[in-house]
Amino acid sequence: MSAANTGLKRLSPFKNYTLPDCWDEMFAAPFQVRPHYAALQERMESMAPDEMKRRKQAADLSFLHQGITFTVYGKSEGTERIFPHDLLPRIITAAEWARIEAGLIQRITALNLFLGDIYHEQRILNDKVVPRELVYTCPHFRREMRGVSVPRNAYANVVGTDLVRVEDGSFAVLEDNLRVPSGVSYMLTSRQVMKRIFPALLRECKVRPIDQYSRDLLATLQSLAPGGRVNPTIALLTPGVFNSAYFEHAYLARQMGIELVEGRDLVVHDNVVYMRTTAGLRRVDVIYRRIDDDFTDPLSFRRDSILGVPGLLNAYRAGNITLSNAVGTGVADDKAVYAYVPAIIRYYLDQDPILPNVETFLMTDAKHREHVLARLDKMVVKAVGESGGYGMLIGPQSTAGERDAFRERVLANPRNYIAQPTLKLSAAPCMVDSFEIEPRHVDLRPYVLFGEKVAVAPGGLTRVALRKGSLVVNSSQGGGSKDTWVLND
Repeated sequence: MSAANTGLKRLSPFKNYTLPDCWDEMFAAPFQVRPHYAALQERMESMAPDEMKRRKQAADLSFLHQGITFTVYGKSEGTERIFPHDLLPRIITAAEWARIEAGLIQRITALNLFLGDIYHEQRILNDKVVPRELVYTCPHFRREMRGVSVPRNAYANVVGTDLVRVEDGSFAVLEDNLRVPSGVSYMLTSRQVMKRIFPALLRECKVRPIDQYSRDLLATLQSLAPGGRVNPTIALLTPGVFNSAYFEHAYLARQMGIELVEGRDLVVHDNVVYMRTTAGLRRVDVIYRRIDDDFTDPLSFRRDSILGVPGLLNAYRAGNITLSNAVGTGVADDKAVYAYVPAIIRYYLDQDPILPNVETFLMTDAKHREHVLARLDKMVVKAVGESGGYGMLIGPQSTAGERDAFRERVLANPRNYIAQPTLKLSAAPCMVDSFEIEPRHVDLRPYVLFGEKVAVAPGGLTRVALRKGSLVVNSSQGGGSKDTWVLND
């Protein structure tokens, strides 16, 4: 491809860039840069290859010194790795973001109404908008929460909603994460690094700041204190240093100025939760928990859990402690319940969804199941309760043996699986190991806070499938991230 015909400089880092067979975030057509990427293109064109390498190495070194890591499970080599970060930001226009933000606020509002309803009046089940059996067979539906009121009727307070840009350039919701969504620390630290790597470019592009996220998170947790307690004591409950997201737990606790605790640091007495300190016991009002329901209280859930706090659920049901997110929120991010979210939005808000779902087939439906099993090589099949890219079949990249195995699993337990067409996720330019720039598939996980008010961090975590041709963006399976820039008008 001749640079003379492209408008790109002769030594352009994009000179060998091949437009992917999907929506490209930066290029509208071969060598035709989208207007909101023009400043980035100009900066990259003016930068010598050695300078690009130096900045990339500086970014990697910054991540190393901060200890920004993740854990890879199931690998024989060392599991702790520096989080892979791509130097080129993903850029979103103000108009695109306005629609995304409105859609996310609509969605979290409806899902919180849904959670409050199914644990109280169950109107949506009685009206047969959502099948009662679907809710009751969800492993994350907690009967212990029936009749339990939560502050501000806010069940899901921290939400990470996964979005994908599809072939026509619009955004759709791939899945909701309402239990213990992770990754926000990578969003925040990526921006800190980019401020050092491209400070002038950030100012020139008028990128919206995200530094306020930790303050917004703290304000959200404070607004959930039981009984409206003034100056509540808040703690972040972590499974401990061996958890894959421990860096994030420590980082957020430090940013908010709250205590980072493990289950052994807490004790329940007379249905009140206390934290052990060097000055004695101190009452805790709000726990931002980063452990799953099953492990929160060995007296109520898994008896073999050493991560939780005995008696915590009783204190919670008594209204003496707030858990964020609430116990039982996982029913609203079950991938089978996900298929009903458009109907949930219409039922509670009397509105059409601003952000559509991806077409989803329920394996409990005989016609859906027959349709999917006849086309496994073209479908993505997911276990409803899994996350992180596990328990999933990507049809076009699977072997015949893998498809046969999944067919047996689906037939053995249809409730545990849903299927979606294989999407052509959008792609964005990434700097690969050779410092060449190539397209890689991306998604977007914005973070939404729901308490006294709703706050959406402008941007989110753009996750990247760093392996060429891969559609799996999860860090534990070869993915990485890049900073997400939302522009002002």
